[in-house]
Amino acid sequence: MDPAPNSPMLVDPEEFDEKHDVAIIGPQQLETDDVEPEAEAELEAEPRADDYEGMKPRVLRDFPDLEIEAEAVSTWQIENWRSLPKKVHGPVFECGGHPWRILFFPYGNNVEFASLYLEQAHEEKPKNDWYACAQFALVMWNPNDPTVYTFIAANHRFAADEGDWGFTRFAELRKLFAPRWEGKSRPLVENHAVNITAYMRIFKDPTGVLWHNFINYDSKKETGYVGLRNQGATCYLNSLLQSLYFTNAFRKAVYQVPTQNEPSLSNSAYTLQRLFYLIQTSTEAVPTTELTRSFGWDSKQIFEQQDVQELCRILMERLEAKMKGTEAENALAKLFVGKMKTYISCINVDFESSRIEDFWDIQLTVSGKKNLEESFREYIQVETMDGDNKYFAEGHGLQDAKKGVIFESFPQVLHLQLKRFEYDVRRDATMKVNDRYEFPEIFDASPYLSEDADQSEPYVYQLHGVLVHSGDFNAGHYYAFLKPAKDGPFYKFDDDRVTRATMKEVLEENYGGDYDMANGAAGVRNPYTRILSTKRSMSAYMLVYVRQSRLDDVLVDVSHLDIPPHLQKKLEEERALREQRRKDREEQHLYLTVGVVTDETFKNYQGLDLASFDADPDFDPAAPRVYRVLRTSTVGDFVAEVAHHLGRQADHVRLWVIVNRQNKTSRPDQILRDPGMTIEEAYNQHGTINGGCRFWAEVAENVDEEGKPSWPDVQAPGADNPLILIFLKHFDATNQTLKGVGHVYIPRRARVADLVPKVNKIVGWPEDTAIELYEEIKPGMIEPLKQNQILYQAEIQDGDVVCFQKSLSTEEATTISQTGGDINARQFYDYLCNKVTVHFVPRSPSKRDDGSFDLDLSRRMMYDQVAAKVGEHLKVDPTHIRFWSVNPHTGNPKSIIRRTPPMNLHQILTSQSIRPAVALFYEVHDLSLDELDTMKLLKVTWLSEGISKDETFELLVPKNGCVGDALALLEKKANLPEGSAENMGMYEVHNCRIFKTLQTKFPVSSISEYCTLYAEMIPEEELEAPAKSKFIDAFHFNRETPRFHGIPFRFVILPGEIFKDTKARLQKRTGIPEKQIEKIKFALVPRAVYSPKPMYLNDDDVVHDLLNDENHLLGLDHVPRSKGAASGRGDGIIIR
Repeated sequence: MDPAPNSPMLVDPEEFDEKHDVAIIGPQQLETDDVEPEAEAELEAEPRADDYEGMKPRVLRDFPDLEIEAEAVSTWQIENWRSLPKKVHGPVFECGGHPWRILFFPYGNNVEFASLYLEQAHEEKPKNDWYACAQFALVMWNPNDPTVYTFIAANHRFAADEGDWGFTRFAELRKLFAPRWEGKSRPLVENHAVNITAYMRIFKDPTGVLWHNFINYDSKKETGYVGLRNQGATCYLNSLLQSLYFTNAFRKAVYQVPTQNEPSLSNSAYTLQRLFYLIQTSTEAVPTTELTRSFGWDSKQIFEQQDVQELCRILMERLEAKMKGTEAENALAKLFVGKMKTYISCINVDFESSRIEDFWDIQLTVSGKKNLEESFREYIQVETMDGDNKYFAEGHGLQDAKKGVIFESFPQVLHLQLKRFEYDVRRDATMKVNDRYEFPEIFDASPYLSEDADQSEPYVYQLHGVLVHSGDFNAGHYYAFLKPAKDGPFYKFDDDRVTRATMKEVLEENYGGDYDMANGAAGVRNPYTRILSTKRSMSAYMLVYVRQSRLDDVLVDVSHLDIPPHLQKKLEEERALREQRRKDREEQHLYLTVGVVTDETFKNYQGLDLASFDADPDFDPAAPRVYRVLRTSTVGDFVAEVAHHLGRQADHVRLWVIVNRQNKTSRPDQILRDPGMTIEEAYNQHGTINGGCRFWAEVAENVDEEGKPSWPDVQAPGADNPLILIFLKHFDATNQTLKGVGHVYIPRRARVADLVPKVNKIVGWPEDTAIELYEEIKPGMIEPLKQNQILYQAEIQDGDVVCFQKSLSTEEATTISQTGGDINARQFYDYLCNKVTVHFVPRSPSKRDDGSFDLDLSRRMMYDQVAAKVGEHLKVDPTHIRFWSVNPHTGNPKSIIRRTPPMNLHQILTSQSIRPAVALFYEVHDLSLDELDTMKLLKVTWLSEGISKDETFELLVPKNGCVGDALALLEKKANLPEGSAENMGMYEVHNCRIFKTLQTKFPVSSISEYCTLYAEMIPEEELEAPAKSKFIDAFHFNRETPRFHGIPFRFVILPGEIFKDTKARLQKRTGIPEKQIEKIKFALVPRAVYSPKPMYLNDDDVVHDLLNDENHLLGLDHVPRSKGAASGRGDGIIIR
C-alpha cells in the first residue's frame, strides 16, 4: 500500500512510538557531528555501493529477536533516465519464494521528488491470506562512482491488499541532477545513468502479527480467542476478567453457581456466567456492560480506573457468598487461598505469640528490589526486638524477640500484586515505580515456607499471566499476557484485540527499567502522557502463577457440558433472535409492515377506537397483528395469509382500509376490492404517514350450501338506502369494563331504535331490555343517541362506533357510585381518556425485584385515592404509604411527595419534571404519615470496627426526642446486645471533620441536616482514660489539609507516651491494617486556621506535651482509598 502521496516516509527518531509498525532509516540517521573516535573511523571507512555484502549491514539494521527466512540483493541498471516513462518497473527478483520488483516514478509521484517503491510481482493477485514480513532498503547510486549514493530503509508487512510500500519523496529531483551530491565531487545521476539496488530480508513471523496494521484483524480467526470491549476506562477490568476466565477451574466454579431460579441481569453471578459463556462461544469481542450494570456501576465507575486488587477481592467475596450451600462452595478458597503466620518468638525463653491468617494475594515491594526473590526475602524478613523495643511476654516479662511473617502454604493459583504505585515524599505525590523488576517463568516458593510447612508436594510455580500497566499514575492503559493452555504459547489480551506473544514480550518488555535506545534517540514518547522518557512506561503490576503439580486441575478443560443448560438455552435464543433481526434489517427494503385488526382484537380491547394500535401484539391481545409482507405480493396473496391465521378460507375474508379521520380517530372506511393490486400499491394509496398501512379483516357470517360467502351489499354506487357498518361496544357498569362485542349492518335511513333489537340479540339479552346508546365520536366527545333519530341525520357512517349499556335503576346507580365506579359510558370514557399506567417501585433497592408493580389509575385521582389503590394492591394501610418522585437523570428516588389534599395524580406526575413521569417510588412505614410528620429521619453511619467498617441506618426519632432515643433505636436496628446504647457515642461530621460531639440529652430537632452522623461504641481506653489525658479529634487528608477524606474519629492522648506507642494504639483504634498504617504520616494541625500547615510527628515525640491547648487536630496524611475520594468521603469499589 502506497503511503500518502504528499507525505515523506521519514520518521523523527525521537517520536517513534512504543507500538511502532514501521521503522524508516536514511543516511541522515547514521551521521552525527558528535561521535566517538571508533564510530568516526567506521564512517570514514563506509562501504561502496557496489560492495553489496559491505552495504548490507549499513542499510539493514539488525533485529536480533527475529529469525531471517531469506535474503536477496538485486540491482537495476538505468542507462537513460530521460527516456523513461512516468512509471516503470525494474527486473523481477526472488526472495523467500516470492517474486519482487522495484516500482519507479522517475519524475515523481505528483511531487518534485523521485519516488521509489518495492512491490510484490505475482502475475495474479495473491490469495487473501498471503503475506510476507520484509525489511528492505532501496539504494540509488552513481555507477561511475559507487561512493556517491543515497538510501532509505523500512520494514513492512506485505499482504494481498498492501502489495507495495516505499518512499514517495525518496530524493529531490533537482539535487539528483546537481553537479555535486551532498559534499561529493560528482552528481548522483551522471549522464542520465544511475543504479538502484534493492536489499531485502524476509523474516519469520513468530506471532502472526509482525508489523501488522490490524485493519480487518480477526482475533478469533487468528488466535482462537476473543477480547472484551472497553466501555471507557474498563481496560483494567478486562485484563482481570480475562485472567480469571483462563483460570479454567475458576470458570468452572462460576458455572456451578445455581442461577436458574434467579436469571436476572441484576445478579452479578448470572451476568458473569453469561460473560464467560460469550467469551467461550463468540466470534467477536464481547461487551461487559451487563456485568458492570449488575455491579451497580454507573458512568462514574465506568470512566474511572479502580484498584485491581480491591476489585478482585470484592468480586471473590461476592461470588463466595453466592456459592455457599452449592457444589461450588469453597471452590475459590481451594484455588486462591494460602496461609501465612505472623509471629513474635522470644530468643532466650520458650515463648511464641503467633496467629495464622488466610491470604488471597501477596503485595510485593518493587522499589529498590531487583526481582521477585528479593521482594519475598524482604516480606519474610525477621525484625529483632531488643533494647528499648523489647517484647513483653506473658509470664516472662520483657524479652529479646524476633518478629516476622512466614508462609505456611501457598495456593494453587498465586496472585502477586506488585506495588508499582507509591507515595513519593520528595515530589509529594503518588508516582509510578518504573524500575526494572524481573520475574521468572518458573518460580520456586519453597524457600519462603516455614520449617513446619507440608512440602510433600513441590511448591514450584509456572507463570500463567502477566497483567501490565502502560502509562503513569494519572493516565494509562491495562492489558494482559496470558497462557490459556498448559503447553501452549502466551497471548496478549488488549481489550478487543488478541494476538500471540513472544516470551520477550511477556517477560523482558514488562520488567520496566530503561529502553535500549537506538540511533542516539533521546527517548520514547509515552503514548498517554506524550512525554519523552528513557524509562519503559509499561511494566507488570500483577503476576499469576499456577502450581506446576496442579496445572491439570487448574487448567482443566471446560466444555459445553459444564455450562448450565438454562444459560446455554437463553443465550442461544438471544443469539438466534439477534441473527433474525440482522437478517430482517438487511431485507427490510423488500418488505412492508401491515397491521390487521380482527373481531378478536376488537373484543379484547378496552378504550377508544378499535384496537391498541401502538401496543406490541406479542404482549397485548388488543393490538393489531403485524404482518411483514413482500412489497411485490398481491392483495389476494395477503388475504390468503390472513385467512390462514384466522382458520378460514381465503374467499371468506375481506379487508377494509382503516383511515385516520380528522377528529383523531382511526376507523374502517372502504373495502379493498382489487385482489391483483400489489401490497406496495395498496400501501401507497391507503397508507398513512404515522400509522402505516392498517386493515380490518371481516369474516363472512353467511355462507351458502356451496360454501360461498354472502357479503352485505355496502357502498353500492347510487343506492338510495345502502347498508352501513357499525361497531358495537358494551359498557358493563357493574364490572366497570368497556369491550367490543362485534359489528352490525343496518340501513342508512334506519332509526337509532332499530339498533336495540340487534344489540340485544348479539349479547343474548331479552328483546325488551332497556339500553342506552352513545356514539364514540372522538376523544373527549361521547354523545348519547336519541332513539327516534335517523342514522344519517345523526351523521352515522361506515366504521363508526356505538356504545351501549343497560339502563340502571336508581338503587344500582347509587351502589356503583358509592364504590367509586362510573354509572354511564360517558363517565367511563372520561376515565379512559385520563387513564395512566403508573409503575410503582419500592424505595429500598433490596426490595425492587419483588416489590415493583403497575396500576391503571386516573390522572384525576387525588393523593388519598392513589394511596388507597396502592394500599389495596399491597394489602397495607394506605395512610402508611409515602411516595417519592423519580430523578429523570438517574432513575433514583428524588424527593418526598407531600400529601397536599388538592393535588391530583396528573399534578404529582408532572410537578417534578418538564416531561411527565409514569413511575413513583413508594415506601411503607410502621407509622401513618400524620404520625411521621411528628418524627425526624436521621441517617446514621454505624462504625463497628474502628473506622474500617461502616454501615448506614435510617432512624425515625420523635422530633421532641433526644440523641439517647436515636441510639436506642440504632441498638435494635444494628442487632447489638441489649444495653449497648449506654456506651455509644454520636457525633456530627462536616467536611470529613468532627463538628460536634452529641450528648445523649441533645435534642434531635437541633441536629443539622447538612452534617453526616456517625455512631460507635465508645472505646474502653476513652472510658478508662487516666487523669491528665487529653482528647483530640482526628481526620484524614491527602498532602494538603483542605484535601480531606475518610471517616474522622476521637482519640485519647496519654501523658508521657512517645508517638511510636501512640501509633500502635491508633492502629488498634482505627482497625487499619498494620502494613497500611506504616504508610501514613501523622501531624498536628491547627484547628482555627484556613488551610493550616501540618506539623508532622516523629516516633520519639510526646504528643501530650505538644498539645498546649485544644485547638489542634490530629491529621492522618495518606492517599484516599479511591482517586475520587479527596475532598469528601471515597466510595470505593461497589459490587452488588
